[in-house]
Amino acid sequence: MQNLLFLLFGFIAFAQPQPGYWQQHVDYTMDVFVDVKTFKYTGTQELVYTNNSPDSLSRVFYHLYFNAFQPGSEMDERSISLSDPDQRVGTRIGALTEKEVGYLHALSLKQDGIELNAQEEETILVVPLAKPIAPGEKTTLSMIFEGQVPKQIRRSGRDNAEGVSLSMTQWYPKLAEYDHEGWHPNPYIGREFHGVWGNFDVKLTLDKHYVVGGSGYLQNPEEVGHGYGEKTKRTKGKNLTWHFVAPNVHDFAWAADPDYIHDILDTEQGVRLHFFYQNDPEITDNWKRLQKDTERLLSFFNEAIGPYPYEQYSVLQGGDGGMEYAMCTLITGQRSYESLYGVTSHELAHSWFQHVLAFNESKCAWMDEGFTSFLDALGEHNIMGNINSFETSYKRYRSLVASGLEEPLTTHADRFSTNRAYGTGSYSKGSVFLTQLGYILGPQKLIQALQQFYKEHKFTHPTPNDFKRIAEKVSGIQLEWYLNDWVRTTKTIDYSIKSVEEKDGKTHIVLARIGDMGMPIDLGVLYADGSEAVHYIPLQMMFGEKPQSSEVDNWVVEQDWAWARPEYRLVLSTPLDKIRELRIDPSGLMADIDLSNNVFENQE
Repeated sequence: MQNLLFLLFGFIAFAQPQPGYWQQHVDYTMDVFVDVKTFKYTGTQELVYTNNSPDSLSRVFYHLYFNAFQPGSEMDERSISLSDPDQRVGTRIGALTEKEVGYLHALSLKQDGIELNAQEEETILVVPLAKPIAPGEKTTLSMIFEGQVPKQIRRSGRDNAEGVSLSMTQWYPKLAEYDHEGWHPNPYIGREFHGVWGNFDVKLTLDKHYVVGGSGYLQNPEEVGHGYGEKTKRTKGKNLTWHFVAPNVHDFAWAADPDYIHDILDTEQGVRLHFFYQNDPEITDNWKRLQKDTERLLSFFNEAIGPYPYEQYSVLQGGDGGMEYAMCTLITGQRSYESLYGVTSHELAHSWFQHVLAFNESKCAWMDEGFTSFLDALGEHNIMGNINSFETSYKRYRSLVASGLEEPLTTHADRFSTNRAYGTGSYSKGSVFLTQLGYILGPQKLIQALQQFYKEHKFTHPTPNDFKRIAEKVSGIQLEWYLNDWVRTTKTIDYSIKSVEEKDGKTHIVLARIGDMGMPIDLGVLYADGSEAVHYIPLQMMFGEKPQSSEVDNWVVEQDWAWARPEYRLVLSTPLDKIRELRIDPSGLMADIDLSNNVFENQE
């Protein structure tokens, strides 16, 4: 069955979303031993790399993430220098002792049997090749490596705050991505990632009392037991080897603890859900309750975006908050149920927006986190009835603008000047990008665009322009202006009802664009008799119109408003005394930074 999965996903991986598209491919085979007393580990890695690019490659780069967890590292220095450091990190790296630091080193590295002379540059291994890899060729890189698991600070590590023994993320020598922009050997500063699509075959050997969960399908369940089978009771020796296969993913993560409870839920969608959490009476009820709700989320996300393509997903207690990985997530578990559900919803949503649609999240964190936050809010709104799911993102965005700290969303994740600018921009402004796009296109067209985007670009590395083009084709509306102004600048939206007066029995309205970013305008009219109408004013450079909302009976399409013109004049045939209220954007989906000038209330 697993061989069939490899063939299936391997075929899908080479589907091309547009002519000329290419992406690299890698197959990892790793055999690792972990000493749970010293938290040191050794391993072998055979990596088969396929160069699908049009370029000959004379060197490659690896990520050695655990080297960041040492005093004086770039991650340490960056945390100290920020005005608002991540409180989970702070000055903690600098206080690590020799036995608490992390490290990851290549002891030997060969290309097709020829020894290579690699150079370690903190969290990046620079590898000149013995022979360049020509376009279309493969090469095999064989490595012996050793590491030490750091005391858990950020995402990875041992003995997290809740006592989980091993949170093994960013733990192995990982080949850096090479794409149409070139290599992406980003030092590990603490934020986002970018990885090569491929297949993983991983064997993990450690103390037999430990329960392991993570990416991939377990190949020897009856041998390891621990919720999979019963044979561990008869296993001789101190250790067990867990064998996992993960097809067509771009990362591999796992967690282990001797005190894990392991529950399995087989869903109606055909996906097996695994839950690993500590045997703690204070959290057990929440983790049991979470299981059916996770199935509901899975079902909703499948319907909203497209089917989850793997046969399993695991929720593991571990890490320092919540972080998504291939076919699994690590989250802290000592939470209220609302918090546990919320973080699980967000991390599960990442399976669509990052682990199937694999953005370069270092450059486009706003797509990774923003699209996920939107899908998470959509799920919470539809499943839990949380009517404020989207409102929070708008409030946080407006607060960031008011603070003066906002930076363009195109800023590299590691280069934001403050954590606030990165977090609010990527999560909240990124989410508003989609919600507000629903205002521009209409909500049905937005969902159609997301579904088509998933269908055409799954198992690839799509760009912002890829999504823009899908949305344009689905809606018939031009969107270069929107992508440019919302993502590449910090221009803001601010419209006002400048004046309202009656002339010759008609109501004359002047609308003003105060902010530098243009938008189409829905002007709601509430009449004295209680009836309503919406006068829709398209932005001229859209060169198209959104369809009439099903919730609005009286829909009037007005002449376009060209962006360069700061004012727009509208004449209603109704006398002013017949109008109770005028309101810009009755839906509240436009991220206007000043709502105080959006409403005219007739006092007569």
